[in-house]
Amino acid sequence: MPFPKISILAVSAAALISLSYAQRAPEEPSWAPKPDPTKYVPPNKPHTKLSDVKAKHAGLENWREEIVSDELLHADYISAAPGSKVSKRFHSDTREWWIVMAGKIRFEIEGQDSFIATKGSMVQVPYQTIYAMETIGDEPSLRLEVNIAHAQTLYPGSEPPPADLRINFIPVTLHRKPAPYDHGNKPHINLYELAKNGGPKYSGQRFVHDDRGVSNIIYGYEKNLPPYDPKNRGHYHPESCEFWLIMAGEIMYPVEGQGTIIASEGDVVYVPKFTFHAPRFHGEGPSCRLAINGYTNIAHLFEAARPH
Repeated sequence: MPFPKISILAVSAAALISLSYAQRAPEEPSWAPKPDPTKYVPPNKPHTKLSDVKAKHAGLENWREEIVSDELLHADYISAAPGSKVSKRFHSDTREWWIVMAGKIRFEIEGQDSFIATKGSMVQVPYQTIYAMETIGDEPSLRLEVNIAHAQTLYPGSEPPPADLRINFIPVTLHRKPAPYDHGNKPHINLYELAKNGGPKYSGQRFVHDDRGVSNIIYGYEKNLPPYDPKNRGHYHPESCEFWLIMAGEIMYPVEGQGTIIASEGDVVYVPKFTFHAPRFHGEGPSCRLAINGYTNIAHLFEAARPH
């Protein structure tokens, strides 16, 4: 029995489209601004080692360390003793997210069932959505907290804000409406569960998709990469910084002006805009970096041959 004509036409069209892509001429280079790499302004630095941060706060269970702060994004490492609580709060216009690196944290998020986040957990809350959290168990929790730069925190209910904030608060109404979890955003995922369920070919996925902040899981093995080319400078971004939390294994970072950085689990690597970088998996086991920047589909600019 012959195939229906519509199927033949569809196959032919698909074949023509594939052929047209294969025969497409290489992209004509564009001239892009490339000043010297933007200077690192504290607290931002090329490589923040988690071991150094822990040593700085040795003997303490409750501490906060600012890791990233620029015109687009802000991130703090936060350690909390068992029983520590974060009271109910929300952000009027920004999404906030956390990556748990140790311990257990119970999250209460408006519209969601309560859940416990553990090592490898990634949790997010969209704007105008009330949340609270508590460190449970017998050990301190450790989380990286990420938000949009200069995000403002509001406190619902009759209880006054924490007294140590040293800022004036007044009661307000704002026709609050919790934002939905759209564009594939989920309240809670866990790296180790994703990697296990994804099997040996798991390569990562998007975690945060927002107009003002993006977070991508990038997972893999050095053995599956082409040989390292020291002449490959990678790419740069003209509009946004980028930083990465190493969630597993090691990542190699050739960074313009900084040489080669080898970052381990818990470390944070930061590059300002206009800075070439070429991250790649490193070592024998699985490696994972959580890439964070300020644009939904950030442009990657690769150096091209100069026009004749």
